[in-house]
Amino acid sequence: MLIGLDAGTSVVKATAFALDGDVTGVASRSTRTSCPVPGHTEQDVEELIAAVGAVVRELVTNADPTVDSTPNLLGITGQGDGLWLLDEAGRAVRPAILWSDARAVPIVNRWMASGVAEAAFRRSANAIFPGAAAPLMTALSEEEPESLTRAATAAYCKDAIVQRLTGARATDDSDASLPFLDPRSRRYDPELFKLFGLTAWRDLLPPIDPSPRPARPLTATGAALIGLPPGTLVVSGPFDLCATMIGAGVARIGDGLVSLGTTLGCGVLVDQVMTDGPVAGMTLCLPAPDHWVRVMPAMVGTPSLEWVLALVGAGATDLDALLAESPPGAGGLVCLPFLSAAGERAPFIDPDARGQILGLSLETTKSQLVRAVCEGVAHAARHCLESAGLAANATVSICGGGVRSAAWRQILADVLQRPLVLARQPEVGARGAAMIALEAAGHPLDRERWTRPDGWVAPQSANAASYDAGYAFYRDRIAAATGHWHV
Repeated sequence: MLIGLDAGTSVVKATAFALDGDVTGVASRSTRTSCPVPGHTEQDVEELIAAVGAVVRELVTNADPTVDSTPNLLGITGQGDGLWLLDEAGRAVRPAILWSDARAVPIVNRWMASGVAEAAFRRSANAIFPGAAAPLMTALSEEEPESLTRAATAAYCKDAIVQRLTGARATDDSDASLPFLDPRSRRYDPELFKLFGLTAWRDLLPPIDPSPRPARPLTATGAALIGLPPGTLVVSGPFDLCATMIGAGVARIGDGLVSLGTTLGCGVLVDQVMTDGPVAGMTLCLPAPDHWVRVMPAMVGTPSLEWVLALVGAGATDLDALLAESPPGAGGLVCLPFLSAAGERAPFIDPDARGQILGLSLETTKSQLVRAVCEGVAHAARHCLESAGLAANATVSICGGGVRSAAWRQILADVLQRPLVLARQPEVGARGAAMIALEAAGHPLDRERWTRPDGWVAPQSANAASYDAGYAFYRDRIAAATGHWHV
């Protein structure tokens, strides 16, 4: 048995794969995000680790008894960014601070005003946002220095899991890409520590795994946690956006991905690091040399939809019916879906960005409100892909919880005005982690079979002019609002 584990922001999923890529089992557990004070988003690391153990145990327990189900390989991916402070034994010294946290907004604003943020981007091709490790470490150094002093490692989500299972203190070059890495050499850049004023905490960063990745044996402690035999090989895959690119089969330079989940993860495969242009987005290392993902991970994913559905008293199962009740254009409504307390991080950086719905009247319907938000997220996806350098003839793959809605998939295709490839389901990120694990362990991998698509979504040309006009108005409203979000 081959297992891909994906520890996301709201759910931990384990997927069992046959060696040809077919899924033989799936297990999941929801995880809690806490908000101890407004603007802070955190997770209990022990709850996350317990969820990892539960999903792997469930997967093995429910395995087909007629098939050899002894697990011998586990690939791991997880949510990126944030700050996971661990002691020498890999135990959390405080709750994990997540990528969506807003406590460092004043620090990012300060760095943007002083030029630090731009100087960092010109070195690393990665834009700083409040939920990145550098501003979060700075916030703790000012407000909670004892947490940094007690820590042995400033890690990321999958790193915390890997250390608990194998004892290894390590990260990979995808998670390390932001904010301290030189993406060309794939090594930490001392000048970035100096720029952020964090040289004193340099030793908290774990070593970066080489390529190809090591396959580490599961320790007795890890085996007791997840119920697998000691010695089972564990591979730390790239973090979720990169693992999803791999699992979706994005392999041609210039092709793109839209992952419609908690984050609107938009990425384009590139073969060079670009540090010119606007300060926005990330350039994340992929396992293949000279391959990176130019990522625009917007903060406007499925939580925006959940918010508007709750507002109108509906649920996820009502989405397609509500979208069918409102034609394209949402009755003239245009939504800027910037609802995160941390503002926006792609395709522009503005911690103060806030949402707007324009065109409201007493005649506005619930279905129009819902469609406006869905169209707003689709406009954000187009903005992100264009900013990331999507090629004119590019193929765009789509995945994530949001694309379960056939109607929302169609909106995406119509706004982008290009055919979309529905990535092979389920659990595309876990699939990418499993593929990397296979390669790390020296097994043959038929990438085309593993990533064959589940279908395609053709754009409706009749909606092209309407959505082009709506997108132009969306961009104009962002330009008009910039600098005036709270006025």
